[in-house]
Amino acid sequence: MKIRTLTVGLLAAGLALTACGKEGAPSDAGGSGNEEGDAPALSYEVASDVTVEGSPTFEKMQQTGNVVMGVKEDQPNLGYKDPRTGEYSGFDVEIGRLISAELGFDPESIEYKAVPSAGREQALINGDVDYYVGTYTINDKRKQQVSFAGPYFVAGQGLLVAADDNEINGKDDLAGKAVCSVSGSTPIQRVRDEGLHQPGGDIVELQTYSQCVSELLNGQVDAVTTDDAILLGYAAQSPDELKVVGESFSDEPYGVGLPKEDDALREKVNDILQEAMDDGTWQEIYDATLGKSGNEAEMPEIDRY
Repeated sequence: MKIRTLTVGLLAAGLALTACGKEGAPSDAGGSGNEEGDAPALSYEVASDVTVEGSPTFEKMQQTGNVVMGVKEDQPNLGYKDPRTGEYSGFDVEIGRLISAELGFDPESIEYKAVPSAGREQALINGDVDYYVGTYTINDKRKQQVSFAGPYFVAGQGLLVAADDNEINGKDDLAGKAVCSVSGSTPIQRVRDEGLHQPGGDIVELQTYSQCVSELLNGQVDAVTTDDAILLGYAAQSPDELKVVGESFSDEPYGVGLPKEDDALREKVNDILQEAMDDGTWQEIYDATLGKSGNEAEMPEIDRY
């Protein structure tokens, strides 16, 4: 088995991994690079007189007057930063904006902070972000360091390959293939633990999925593996060059990452998510973002652990 870890900044100019900014509200909620106006802009009423007793994170947000939200910025329809306008959009971003409004903070004042997968726990521990919404799978290992509200969505691990690739049709076809995913992600760990790429395969770890997709388009890897929701976004961007194959082979419950000991804020965010599922807001967000792929989704059940 060969394992190579690459940390090259393939798309450094457009993917400032730790950049911060207050870029404002998305004009295209999908974030898939479509023409402006393809999807209606989403907006949320800002709640007033909000209290979250016993939450140090909420107290800090009140002191600063805004939310610092950790996000991804290279995942179409999930967490995407438009290189032309600097605006953030997508399903995860909209969930984060809804939470901000329900906590009493204008989403227009959100400070977006892009954090790669491997740095999410430390960003929450250090207080660099108040909460993180970015395809963040809830699992027991991560719960040792951070806390989660949700899940607000459940994805499954899938495979992205070249559109003309007829050899890879599912996970059982990865033997001897070069498979790319992101350092610190659950998909790459599953590939390694279950030996899905053996014998003679190559695991390629990069910092972002867009880097993996570039490697796939350049013929440097045979497949990209991560959550199917992420892969569908990339396939929608380049339908003549990329396709998603096979059945999903995991459950990936996405949660809102929070500081570990802030139980009060976790309960508040769980309440916000539940209300959004009950009153139709969740479905509106999905339809305007991930739903543009044509795939339907079921609302998950909140886990109030």
